[in-house]
Amino acid sequence: MSATIALVDDDRNILTSVSIALQAEGFTVRQYADGAAALKALVETPPDLAVLDIKMPRLDGIELLRRLRDKVDVPVIFLTSKDTEIDEALGLAMGADDYIGKPFSQRLLIERIRAVLRRAASRKGLPLGEGEAAPGPAIVRGRLRMDPARHRVSWAAPTGGGMTEGDVALTVTEFLILEALAARPGFVKSRDQLMDAAYHDDVYVDDRTIDSHIKRLRKKFRVVDPAFKAIETLYGVGYRFNEE
Repeated sequence: MSATIALVDDDRNILTSVSIALQAEGFTVRQYADGAAALKALVETPPDLAVLDIKMPRLDGIELLRRLRDKVDVPVIFLTSKDTEIDEALGLAMGADDYIGKPFSQRLLIERIRAVLRRAASRKGLPLGEGEAAPGPAIVRGRLRMDPARHRVSWAAPTGGGMTEGDVALTVTEFLILEALAARPGFVKSRDQLMDAAYHDDVYVDDRTIDSHIKRLRKKFRVVDPAFKAIETLYGVGYRFNEE
């Protein structure tokens, strides 16, 4: 059976164009042009995944996610502008699964939707779709622990003479980039290699997008450990993960 995707955005052009693209890929699509109107429908008949615009009148995406989380457990991807970093941090803390910045590639959004659906199926122990690969085993690199099946990341930070593990909430894209770096500690990954790990082959993104993801990864780890420095920049070459 095809997955059902709920699109919630006050931009009718986005609703129409994304719906057409998703339907062409075999998804069932439900459209809502208003967060308040979407809430009742999403609670009564939860979709497999919801794509929510953050900036909407009456009921924005952050508040819609909060109210949804009180009622149902639905994977959520936010559509967000480049200037909503505070909203992003709040949304991740509330359980959003990924972010796509506007303007966005429809192909990229489709790949992110598939990735989040795979993670959700794994967490629930459901069978993956035809041709889907199962997430790998847990990755442990020094103080880093990554669990692909549960999309969980933790980092052990020194506290009071010992170590305390803290969870780090990552988007799917950030998880895939970190996974690629941690797979071979000490080895340099170029921006192109990291783009290949995080994005579909036929999706074009500027290589500076990787720099932005790395910056956000470091920022999130430093919330748990202010001295975090495991992701190293080699200027003009790429990035590497140093196992501690």
